[in-house]
Amino acid sequence: MDQMKELDNVLVQADEELKDVSDLNSLQQKKANFLGKKGPIAQVMATMRELSQEAKKELGQKSNSVKVALEELFEKKKKAIEDAIINKKLASETIDVTLPGVNVPTGSIHPLNRTIQELEDLYISMGYTVAEGPEIETDEYCFEKLNLPKGHPARDMQDTFYINPELLLRSQTSPVQVRTMLEKKGEPIKIICPGKVYRRDADDATHSHQFIQCEGLVLGKNVTLADLKGALLEMAKKMLGEEREIRLRPSFFPFTEPSTEVDVSCGLCGGKGCNVCKNTGWIEVLGAGMVNNNVLKMCGYNPDEIQGFAFGIGVERIAMLKYRIDDIRNFYTNDLRFLNQFKEVK
Repeated sequence: MDQMKELDNVLVQADEELKDVSDLNSLQQKKANFLGKKGPIAQVMATMRELSQEAKKELGQKSNSVKVALEELFEKKKKAIEDAIINKKLASETIDVTLPGVNVPTGSIHPLNRTIQELEDLYISMGYTVAEGPEIETDEYCFEKLNLPKGHPARDMQDTFYINPELLLRSQTSPVQVRTMLEKKGEPIKIICPGKVYRRDADDATHSHQFIQCEGLVLGKNVTLADLKGALLEMAKKMLGEEREIRLRPSFFPFTEPSTEVDVSCGLCGGKGCNVCKNTGWIEVLGAGMVNNNVLKMCGYNPDEIQGFAFGIGVERIAMLKYRIDDIRNFYTNDLRFLNQFKEVK
């Protein structure tokens, strides 16, 4: 039958035309041409009504076998094209592992984080533990239990960020000390409390509305002002240089009694006097004192049995002295020219 020969020719023609096909779109078009409703197989099958029953059967079987053969032929060609695409892509992405590596820029530890780490390492080596607390605090923990009654100037809205009359952004990390004392219930304590604090200060070279404190608290039997001085002197020498000295000046804080301002000898002039230390030879760095008896009582301690001291270190203040930085705003502007200076700082 002529139809049988035509079907055989379809396979030969398809095999010949596929030799020049190199992309999937062209392959899809060829497949539609051969196996679609207007393709040669469909045209041959349209003549079946003119054949005998036996001839129709033979032609149907032949048609099905040719269709299967065409499907296999197109699938084989498709795989060959896909493999060629993948091989070409792999060839273009080949990496020469013998080439020298590319230097990837690395960051550095922020000077404030570095200062916090050094303070923590120092005080942990002295037997302290690190305590943390929430940055949103209650008025009771932030003021009342620290012997700051209603109406105290520190409560003024110009100093503190209040959320509502009872909640505020902590203006100091002292509430962490209060929480620890209430939790320990009269037991000895030796902690430092680093963390962010917030105050309504205008930002300038030496002030920021958000900064970092590292407060310390030691409670126990026979704890004295001499112990406080020893802890602060060790900090000054380890953080600012072994040649540094400190002095304690009388001051007033509601939560300590006696209270003291702590100065450190100027590292720039060696204590002789310069414009940095205002020709005094000393630079004020922190406040400290013996924990007020009222604070001890409100937090569940008996002042006749337990005494202690507290101090508050401004982390930015220490970092500025340590690295001789003249503007606190440099810590928060994310200027890489500033931060890159600390890559090699140990």
